[in-house]
Amino acid sequence: MPSDPQRESERRTRRERIDPKLEAAGWSIVRAGTDSNPALYSRHALEEFPTANGPADYGLVVDGQLVGVVEAKKVTLGPQGVLTQAERYARGIADAPFDYSGLRVPFLFSTNGEVIWFHDVRNPRNLSRQVSHFFTPSALAELLSEDRLAALAKLAAMPNDHPRLRPYQIDANTATEGAIAECKRQMLVAMATGTGKTFTIVNQAYRLMKSGVARRVLFLVDRRALAAQAVRSFAAFEPEPGLKFDKIYEVYSQRFQREDFDEDEKFDPQVLPASYLMAPQPGLAFVYVCTIQRMAINLFGRAAGFALGDEETDDEADKLDIPIHAFDCIIADECHRGYTSSELSVWRNTLDHFDAVKIGLTATPAAHSTVRAGVRWPPRT
Repeated sequence: MPSDPQRESERRTRRERIDPKLEAAGWSIVRAGTDSNPALYSRHALEEFPTANGPADYGLVVDGQLVGVVEAKKVTLGPQGVLTQAERYARGIADAPFDYSGLRVPFLFSTNGEVIWFHDVRNPRNLSRQVSHFFTPSALAELLSEDRLAALAKLAAMPNDHPRLRPYQIDANTATEGAIAECKRQMLVAMATGTGKTFTIVNQAYRLMKSGVARRVLFLVDRRALAAQAVRSFAAFEPEPGLKFDKIYEVYSQRFQREDFDEDEKFDPQVLPASYLMAPQPGLAFVYVCTIQRMAINLFGRAAGFALGDEETDDEADKLDIPIHAFDCIIADECHRGYTSSELSVWRNTLDHFDAVKIGLTATPAAHSTVRAGVRWPPRT
């Protein structure tokens, strides 16, 4: 029988809730009492990892290096406020190669088995945030290898002088990039119909990819016809003289139907390989244009797709094991549309699955599209 959450001990929470989530993310759990020398392990969560400030509930080891600490609480306690305990253990780690203002690991987690909070302490501007699942060992290795400050500096130094850009489009890019530099994770770009929203955001995607701030970009829409339009927009955009976007970076889509294109249109978009979703590679840079219906099915199964309306549901779409770091940036187009409560839930769950910078794009902001945005362009006057 399932245990009563109100009576559940921390030990039972760890065994029944936290351990399975760590294992599902690819961590092998090493039980307490085993040798805790990180050099002996590669993709392991070491229980009761010893520190000068007491044992940490789990120490996360990647390729012989301790890179993270997990603080566990029983299911009835909220985990956000106990990240400070993970910090205390991180300060007590001996012989660590890392030192971020006294914290000897770059990544901190706290969890009650149902909710997970994460803090990347390398940049003082980074705030803790809730994540839907634990990062895989590969994801933490990738995060560790990135020099985000250098990428942001490169982005800031890049001239934004495409000859077709209008001044207000440049301003929108500047506002978005300024928010990202301030470590904001959610923002909304609101531009009136006819002002070139898609051109602005395609240029934005190119700048983020070229600078290395984002390499894997998901462009989400709610209809296949809009997805087909977006693929055409990426293919037509010429960010460098004589070079189209899709000749510089890979542009993929879901599988379209003939009616998604004009009758006389000759266009053959590339379908994204499933491995790009399920096993993200640090060296890959690509854009994936996809409907919310298909991504919801990929994440949660066919029932989620039906909640968004069956006429847009893809018959060949399947549930896939997609990790939370599959994309660095998600652009949600037309996020002003009116949704039912069930549709809102699917949209929210789909976006919340991924740990990525999220940019909403709209012509007519609505309450449900602005409530979680970290920055809005243009700003309210």
